[in-house]
Amino acid sequence: MRQSTYLVPTLREAPAEAEAVSHKLMLRAGFIRQVAAGIYTYLPLGWRVLRKVETIVREEMDRAGAQEILMPAMQPAELWQESGRYQVYGPELIRLQDRHEREFALGPTHEEVVTTLVRNEVRSYRKLPMNLYQIQTKFRDERRPRFGLLRGREFLMKDAYSFDGDWEGLDKTYWSMYDAYSRIFTRCGLNFRPVEADAGAIGGEGGTHEFMALADIGEDTIATCTNCDYAANLEKAESGPGKQEYREVTVGEHEKFHTPAIRTIDQLTEAFGIDPKQLIKTLIYNVDGQPVAVLVRGDHEVNEIKVKNFLGAENVELADAETTQKVTGATVGFAGPVGLSVPILVDREVAAMPFGIVGANEQDHHIKNVRPGHDFSVEKTGDFRNVIEGDTCPRCEGTLKFYRGIEVGHVFKLGTKYSEKLGAKYLDQNGKEQVMIMGCYGIGVSRVLSAIVEQNHDDNGIIWPLSVAPFHVHLIPVSAKDETQMKLAEELYERLRSNGVEVLLDDRDERPGVKFKDSDLTGIPIRVTIGKGAADGRVEYKERRHNEQLDLALEEALTRIVQAVKQIG
Repeated sequence: MRQSTYLVPTLREAPAEAEAVSHKLMLRAGFIRQVAAGIYTYLPLGWRVLRKVETIVREEMDRAGAQEILMPAMQPAELWQESGRYQVYGPELIRLQDRHEREFALGPTHEEVVTTLVRNEVRSYRKLPMNLYQIQTKFRDERRPRFGLLRGREFLMKDAYSFDGDWEGLDKTYWSMYDAYSRIFTRCGLNFRPVEADAGAIGGEGGTHEFMALADIGEDTIATCTNCDYAANLEKAESGPGKQEYREVTVGEHEKFHTPAIRTIDQLTEAFGIDPKQLIKTLIYNVDGQPVAVLVRGDHEVNEIKVKNFLGAENVELADAETTQKVTGATVGFAGPVGLSVPILVDREVAAMPFGIVGANEQDHHIKNVRPGHDFSVEKTGDFRNVIEGDTCPRCEGTLKFYRGIEVGHVFKLGTKYSEKLGAKYLDQNGKEQVMIMGCYGIGVSRVLSAIVEQNHDDNGIIWPLSVAPFHVHLIPVSAKDETQMKLAEELYERLRSNGVEVLLDDRDERPGVKFKDSDLTGIPIRVTIGKGAADGRVEYKERRHNEQLDLALEEALTRIVQAVKQIG
């Protein structure tokens, strides 16, 4: 491809609204352009990278035995109503009506469509297991689209759906997809971690893992063990037994004390010199319309996902001030478990405390020497908090360390959540009807681009891994007016292309500095400069990832490049 006629509109500065490094660099390098908030056009360079990622995904999905299909983006509301998700999914689901006032949704995911397809087409165990996938545009009406391709309203996704005859079959398929995802992200050049996760809006009855690309811009917190391979996102992460040991102590009588206008843990510890570990926080939540109290230690935070899963609830949110006062008799900041008539969930770290300080359910007052299990019930005890760095690993003696991550893939064991509701059944070997056991497996294909850039860049621009780069080689004659340079450039251009190497020839009549800056910005992995050594058949060879520049004979440069491209996995 010749750059003089190629659409690569580079920018010296990124638009002010671009926050993430990947967003800034892909705008500046001419890979994408914004059409509306969270909606982008892929320019030629961006489209080439996207197709490279798609190719890797397809190769590994096909290798794992999945079959590619293509389902419609516009889905009838009846399917979502049949599964029960039409109202539950929330405002992210883009809903519309056709001219006949029939309701539709733009698909954020395709469980309903694919389950209906298999329900209608597969009736015998002889057709199972089956794994169907597609690469298709998805739509989610994000409240706050941000970070370019990392959180958009329209994005490209690979979604796969497996159908097995039993749970053993699902387990085999699940780990096959897990392995395929590991190969995909490795081939894309990502530094990633598979982590245990919560199923969220997709739901399901089995395990689930997220594949996280490690990056500071990531919106997810990952807890990993310093000693073993345990890793989980913050919503799911657990800790082992606490390191703090409580000795047998004599606990005095309740002592109510005055805490005027002190509503927070920080204020309480500062005013009275109390260790936060001695405090018990009582937070009132609205759980599917009913108030519930959740107790955690003063130095911990409630994990609402764990609360939701423990109660099997649809919605968990912190109660408003009016509800809190109605339940406790005091304003926010003075709630305590003693005397509460609502259900109380007690974090296991609180249940292990011999005594603690709690709110008095009275304005401007707290109580000392309150004993869990004696002064309030610990019948509903569980893990209801976020882990913190330094907590013990739940699987070994190691400690937990935090990282930030970008979710690029997610695998779920759905079980019968959709097949039961939508009637996806088959006849087994005995002619008996059985419900299919499902799994689903997603990759944010367009999001992968941003994750790669977040991990592969420097002050000068992007550094694409060779496997997904828009071109393998950037061929730069210093002067487009120099006949000797252009002749050698054309020869190398044709010989590289005939060997399967993708080349962008910068034949623009621009200053060398402009060409080199654009080359660094766009991040093509190998740069070959043809300058004053052209008359002797010599070129300058430089890899984008390294500073070293080599003076090579044409044949040596050609051999080096062809070998590098052949090694792409």
